[in-house]
Amino acid sequence: MRDVAALAKVSIKTVSRVVNGESGVSPRLMRRVLAASERLSYQHNLTASNLRRSDGRSATIGVVLEDLANPFASALHRSIEDVAVKRGVLVLAGSSDEDEERERKLVSAFASRRVDGLIIQPSSHDHSYLLAERRARTAIVFVDRPPAFFDADTVLTDNAAGVRRGIRHLLGHGHRRIGYLGDMHTISTAAERHRGYVEELASQRVELDDGLVRLDLRGIEKSEAAATELLRLSHPPTALFTGQNLITIGAFRALRRMGLHRRVALIGFDDILLADLLEPGITVIAQDPAAIGRAAAQVLFRRLDGDRAPSEHQIVLTKLIIRGSGEIAP
Repeated sequence: MRDVAALAKVSIKTVSRVVNGESGVSPRLMRRVLAASERLSYQHNLTASNLRRSDGRSATIGVVLEDLANPFASALHRSIEDVAVKRGVLVLAGSSDEDEERERKLVSAFASRRVDGLIIQPSSHDHSYLLAERRARTAIVFVDRPPAFFDADTVLTDNAAGVRRGIRHLLGHGHRRIGYLGDMHTISTAAERHRGYVEELASQRVELDDGLVRLDLRGIEKSEAAATELLRLSHPPTALFTGQNLITIGAFRALRRMGLHRRVALIGFDDILLADLLEPGITVIAQDPAAIGRAAAQVLFRRLDGDRAPSEHQIVLTKLIIRGSGEIAP
């Protein structure tokens, strides 16, 4: 900063005001400081500034998601970042890979960098370890899944209700043998979606056949194998409901490979890229990850601005998108 001040022929205080975005500097002096900064390749040391900030803020937040490569998680991350950028806040993000220990390590790494807040898509089944962060006044919001043994703001999806809408849609088209492919049952959202499947069949007085259910599927390959297994049964399902976007891709691959994609109906939970360009297009129960991420970020920054109201719990509704695969008759 001294070098920039000397080159621009201004005081160090003037340089400090410019790089910290403070008022009280004329446009002419600001242009001189910025030109000198560019010429000297000066980069503002935010860490040093944070040590001097009276509010103790770091202008960063940490985001822990299951897998940043998953389209759902990446859409969540982007919408959080869009809100943060407008506040001049940097987003640090990491993938927990559905590993409790990895989640804790990411949270610890972010906490050691004194992030102002955390947005977490939880993998752990006990979040009491966050009490220390709560005492340190770190704002914490959970997305997609609720925390365990910890009270915090949440932004969730209507998982069971969304699946019930999809099963009702298939039943309305005449299906009675509906196969279900689900994610790890230890994941609360997966358990909720499976519950929606069971409850809707019961409410419509359709007998549940456990032989048509495959749970604890992780990844496209295992999902494709499970779908193939169901479709090769002596009395196979006439429709499939898939409980997660990667599972939907695996199931559709199995249908295409077996030449059944125009004969067996398919509805997936979560939208997938290019679903409308396939033949037939894939009917989905679509979440709104952008709305979930945006709502979570808004709650987080409201807490950082001083809101001390009791924890709030928002539900972002799903919607049925009809494209053809879910409308195939048995």
